[in-house]
Amino acid sequence: MEKKRDLWQRFSGYLVVAAGILLLIALVQVLGLNELAAAGEGSEATAVPPTIEPVSDAAAATAVTRTNNLPTAPLPVLHDNSLAPVPNPHTYQAQLPTHNFKIHVVTDFDTPNSIALQYGISADTIIGGNANISRESNLLQTGAELVILPVDGVLHTVKPGETLDSIAALYGVPVADIIGFPSNNLEVPFLRLIPDSQLVIPGASLGQFTFRAPKSVGNSGGTQQWAVVGTGAYIWPVSGRCLTNYYSGFHPGIDVSMAEGSPVYAADTGTVTYAAYAAGIYYDYGNLIVINHGNGYETFYAHLSGINVYPGQIVYQGDYIGATGNTGRSSGPHLHFEIRSNDYGQNPLNRLAGPVRSCS
Repeated sequence: MEKKRDLWQRFSGYLVVAAGILLLIALVQVLGLNELAAAGEGSEATAVPPTIEPVSDAAAATAVTRTNNLPTAPLPVLHDNSLAPVPNPHTYQAQLPTHNFKIHVVTDFDTPNSIALQYGISADTIIGGNANISRESNLLQTGAELVILPVDGVLHTVKPGETLDSIAALYGVPVADIIGFPSNNLEVPFLRLIPDSQLVIPGASLGQFTFRAPKSVGNSGGTQQWAVVGTGAYIWPVSGRCLTNYYSGFHPGIDVSMAEGSPVYAADTGTVTYAAYAAGIYYDYGNLIVINHGNGYETFYAHLSGINVYPGQIVYQGDYIGATGNTGRSSGPHLHFEIRSNDYGQNPLNRLAGPVRSCS
């Protein structure tokens, strides 16, 4: 019996020791939680300004509830995008030109000048808008469709690698004039060119129309051999020196004001190759005489009221060949006189001696 009592006493002692240890652990945990709470209150106190304001009972109850419970909402996440560029989802797209040109269909009696007058442009602009046509006015074909530009200039097809500066230099016009033409659609500051698109180049020129008289005199085959050759020096074909129109890129000769019926003389020795009314697409010239001087030069005498020579006739410098008039496209009695070298117009005043005056 005594052995059983001793065993129980020992076991009871162990139980007391274990219970003490458990009580001690619980006490340590409680003390640790209280210290943490105190530390949290201290940190909040440092963040709150020292000013103490009265708090209502409801607000105090809410504060206690929040202190004793976990947060009900997640903390906000801050994003710093102060250095990020503003996104731009759009890429610049160059615009094609939006021209709206008129189209003219050539009729039997059209001439470059009559077409130009109809649309208020120069005859050169017909070439500028239709680079595929010949500069020879008598090759304008009936039924051909012509692009009519709204201003004097050239319609240029953009080639790969070209720039506005290179195009402007090609035609000798300011870059600003090309940019400023509305339907070219050149947007500042991009100014991008699209290959194979067409730009209107205001003020540019590809050259002028000329008239090549039909060679009604010739031999059978081979190169034309002229029976006579001119002196290379020219005299005035009429007695007047009063000019109503001068030589220019748009006007390949000079207009000398003369009373209708005044005599016209051969400016140099040569062979008459054309002597007739310049009908159809030659209408501008009216009654026309052309003399080939056998040295690469020709002279033209237009708007005549009378013709006194025939094709194939040899004439010498100073011979009477016809009379001044007002035929063809003419605004009054005068002589239109041209000197050409291998079909290219020359300024007659560079070949004729003596002073002139303007009577326009």
